[in-house]
Amino acid sequence: MIIGALVLLFVTLVVGIPVPFAFLASSVYVIVLGGYDPSFLLPYGYSKMSTIVLLAIPLFIMAGGIMERGNIGEKLIDVVDLFVGRIRGGLGAVAVVSCAVFGSITGSCCATLSCIGSIMFPRLEKAGYSKGYAAALLANASVLGILIPPSAIMILYSWVGGQSVLACFLATVIPGVILTILFAAINMWMQRKNPDLVLAEPLAPGEFSALVRKRTTRALPALFLPVLVLGGIYGGFMTPTEAAALATVYAVPVGFFVYKGLNGREFLKVLVESATTTGVIMVMLYSVMILSRLYIMEDLPGELLALLQSVTSSKVGILLMVNVFMVVMGMLMDDVSAVMLCTPILLPVVTAIGVHPIHFAAILGVNLGMGNITPPTAPVLYLSGRLNGAAVNGMLYPTLVLICFGWLPVLLLTTFFPDLSLLLPRMILGIR
Repeated sequence: MIIGALVLLFVTLVVGIPVPFAFLASSVYVIVLGGYDPSFLLPYGYSKMSTIVLLAIPLFIMAGGIMERGNIGEKLIDVVDLFVGRIRGGLGAVAVVSCAVFGSITGSCCATLSCIGSIMFPRLEKAGYSKGYAAALLANASVLGILIPPSAIMILYSWVGGQSVLACFLATVIPGVILTILFAAINMWMQRKNPDLVLAEPLAPGEFSALVRKRTTRALPALFLPVLVLGGIYGGFMTPTEAAALATVYAVPVGFFVYKGLNGREFLKVLVESATTTGVIMVMLYSVMILSRLYIMEDLPGELLALLQSVTSSKVGILLMVNVFMVVMGMLMDDVSAVMLCTPILLPVVTAIGVHPIHFAAILGVNLGMGNITPPTAPVLYLSGRLNGAAVNGMLYPTLVLICFGWLPVLLLTTFFPDLSLLLPRMILGIR
């Protein structure tokens, strides 16, 4: 029965059924064939979602929307561009670093892509980057929002897995930083012989110093936002939910009165879009919680572990198969749905073979991030193509290069070198 439920889930996702309905279809299948009473599942889903931790997600979504329309992201880009924008391939590195910085505030790859993409796509095209390459680079870099904390999926993972939110945030910092450096380096290597590349005129030392002062002063309100969010969380002054609320409250006057990108109409659009996105996410979470509860009652993790151990008893082999499973999940569905499905199923499996739950948080983040830009489905990659008007065939080669020389090395390092993700949680929080 459980195999049939999984097959039904995969089939409905592949044919394009909306994710919440695909989860509900699989739940109904298990309820009917398993003879379960559905009356206990509805209160269970509600009780699991009745937590203040989840409030951080709509607040970060709202903060990202306000930053996007309030010109806050543009000021961050201007500062980064000043230091590396005048070297060959530097503008692509600006895009990568800007995605990492913006992702550290919003925790969402889609919000990062829509905001940074709307600013950087015209700049990259004007500088001689092809549409396909720019779309591929921004798609990959936007996923850094999943890894650079605060991250929405780490909040969900800690909620479902019963782990410390701050520890999960810290687990993905080093993989995220390594990935940022690799993306910037790969971009510069790929653009080293681009004959169409246009570089900005170099500045005299005096001009550069004056421009640094001018742009930095202008960007101070924007630069203070990540300091406010990350400093508050890591300093122990605020919970992630409180930091998200403060980021939202802070971004409103900055967008309205400092950078003047917001007005009443745009602010109303942000509220409507945030409410719509939050509603979709909540319906999705409710559906997944019901399905995951049924999977646990049917002992899917135990059956999956037995299946994997029947193939190989090696910890390395099991981890490789778990990684493949998560990449496929990331290809088939959005990151929120994937983490909600993978956590209750795979966390008992990996802990049974000796993987620390906080270490698994980093493995999960890197896997789902790579799945979002891995063809043939690649939801974030195709979103980037639509935003930039790029053809799919123009995005495939640079994406495969970034996967082979960026994502895969970081995934292997994160999976098989636990200290990479456990170093900061141990140093700061003292976890064992």
